[in-house]
Amino acid sequence: MTAVALTALAVPAGAQDLLIRGGTIHTGVEAMPTAEVVIARAGRIAYVGPAVGAPPADGLEVIDLEGATLFPGFTDGHAHLDGIGWRELTLNLEGSTSVVDAMARLTAWAGDHPEGVIVGRGWIETRWPESVNGARFLTAADLDAAAPGRLVLLQRADGHAMVASTAALTALGINETTEAPFGGEILKGPDGRLTGLFVDAAEQLLSPLMPQADPDATRAAYRAGFQVEARYGWTGIHFMSAPWRDIPLLEAMAEAGEAPLKIYNSVTPDGAQALFASGPRSVADGRIITRAVKYYADGALGSRGAALHAPYSDAPGTSGLMQTTGEAQTPLYEQALRAGIQLATHAIGDRGNTEVSDWFAAALAAVPPGERPNGVDVRWRIEHAQILRPSDYHRFVDLPIIASMQPSHAIGDFHFAPARLGDARLDGAYAWKSLVDLGVVVVGGSDAPVERGDPLIEFYAAIARRDLEGVQGPDWRPQEAVDRATALKMFTLWPAYASFREDELGTIEVGKRADFTAFDIDLMTVPEAEIPRGRAVLTVVDGEVVYRAD
Repeated sequence: MTAVALTALAVPAGAQDLLIRGGTIHTGVEAMPTAEVVIARAGRIAYVGPAVGAPPADGLEVIDLEGATLFPGFTDGHAHLDGIGWRELTLNLEGSTSVVDAMARLTAWAGDHPEGVIVGRGWIETRWPESVNGARFLTAADLDAAAPGRLVLLQRADGHAMVASTAALTALGINETTEAPFGGEILKGPDGRLTGLFVDAAEQLLSPLMPQADPDATRAAYRAGFQVEARYGWTGIHFMSAPWRDIPLLEAMAEAGEAPLKIYNSVTPDGAQALFASGPRSVADGRIITRAVKYYADGALGSRGAALHAPYSDAPGTSGLMQTTGEAQTPLYEQALRAGIQLATHAIGDRGNTEVSDWFAAALAAVPPGERPNGVDVRWRIEHAQILRPSDYHRFVDLPIIASMQPSHAIGDFHFAPARLGDARLDGAYAWKSLVDLGVVVVGGSDAPVERGDPLIEFYAAIARRDLEGVQGPDWRPQEAVDRATALKMFTLWPAYASFREDELGTIEVGKRADFTAFDIDLMTVPEAEIPRGRAVLTVVDGEVVYRAD
C-alpha cells in the first residue's frame, strides 16, 4: 500500500485500482449523502461508505484528499471543446476592459506574430467605458489602427458576432454589395459603409480565413482543450456544435488514449443525415459518444440576435434573428425521432423558445412512439432556454424538454439584460428554480469559451445569482437561485440523464463509473462568496487520475 499526495500532473495510463479517503465524500445519493472511503476497481466503483468495514487496501493506490472534498464527476452540460482549445492557441480578449485595452492586446499579438491571419475571441462591449448601453461594438477601423494591413478576425465572447479588418474583407471580396445569408446581418454605419461586424449566420462569410482547416492545428486545439477542462475538474463535456468533420479525429484520439475526458457529442447540422443513417455511435468504451445533433433557432442576447416576441427595450427597431423556420426543422426532427438521435436546439429569446417547443411538439405528434427506437424517452433539449415567457414553462413539462442552462450567463448578462429586456421579461429570465420546481431536468453547463468554463463559477452563479463581486441588482429575481443539492445535480446527475447515462454516471454508487472531482473547498457548506476562489485538486475518469493539483 502506497500513499499518494496531490502533487503532480498525472498522465493518463489506464484505469487504476484506487482507494480515496481523507476528506468528505459527497455521493449525490439521498439515502447516503456522505461517505468516508470510496474504492474503485477496473474503472468502476467497488465500495463507498464508512472507513470501518471497508475492504482491505491491499494492492490499491491510496489517495489522501488531505481535507479536500470529493464529488461525483462534474460534467459540463454545454461547452465547445474546440473553442476552448483555440482560446488557448489564439488571441484571447477575455476580460478586456475597454476598446483601448482590447486593441492594445491586438497590437502586442501582431508584434509577436508578424505573419498569417490573426484570429481572436473573447471581447464583450457591454461594460466598456466607450460603450453606452452596449452600443459600441468593435469595428474594422479599430482593427486597422491596431494592426495596420493585417488580416484580423475577432469574435465576440458569445460567438454570435465577429469583426473583421479591412484587409480581411478585401481578401474575402466582401463589400457593401455583399448580401447577408438568412439569419445573419452585416452591419453598416450611417454612411452606408461596412463597420466590419458580422452577426450570427453572416459570420459564415468570414470562415475561409479561420484556422480550423489545418488538421494538425485542430488536434493541438483539442489537446489544449482537454488539458484545460481536466484542470478545472470536469470529467465529462457535452460538446455542443461538435464539427462533424472532427468526429473521426476525436474518436481516433480516444482510441489512442489522447481523450482523457468523456465527450458526448451534439454535432453540427452538416452531419445530421450521416448520423441519422448510422444511428448513435460510441468508441473507447463510451469515452466518445455521438448521438445528438445541435441546431440553432436564434442568436444571442448580447448581440441582439436572440429572437423576442416583442422588440428589444433598448433597440425598438429589432426583435432579433431567427436562424431557421419550422418548415425547415420539423422534417429533420421527425428524421431524428425515427433514427433514435437526440436533438439539442439553441434558443435564447422567448420567441426562439416558443417556436422550438412548437417544432418539437409537431414532430412528436407526427411520429408515434412505436416508430421511434427510443419510444417516448427521447430526451430532447433546448440549449440555453435563457428568456422564457412564464406561460411557456409548461411546455418543458408536457413534452417534456430538458432545459440545458448555463448559470454564469446570469453573471455576465445582468449588467445589460434589464435594459435589453425591460423589467417584465425578467420574470422568465434564467428561471432555473421555476423550472426545477415544476420537475424539469435542468442541466448545468458553462458554454465555454463564451464563459470562463470553471465549474466553481457555475455552481456559485446557480446558488448565489450574483456576479463575482457579490453584486445582485434589485430587479434580478433572486428567488430563481437554487439550493446546493439542486446545483450539484445540475452538474452531475442531470447531465448523466441528459446523455442517457444515469445508470453509469452522476452519483458515487457501487457499480457506476469511477468518475470523481475533488475541490479544495466543500461546495455544500462553505460560504457562497468563497466558492469562486476554490480550485479543483483531483480529476478521475473511469478510475484513471487525469489531473492532480500541484
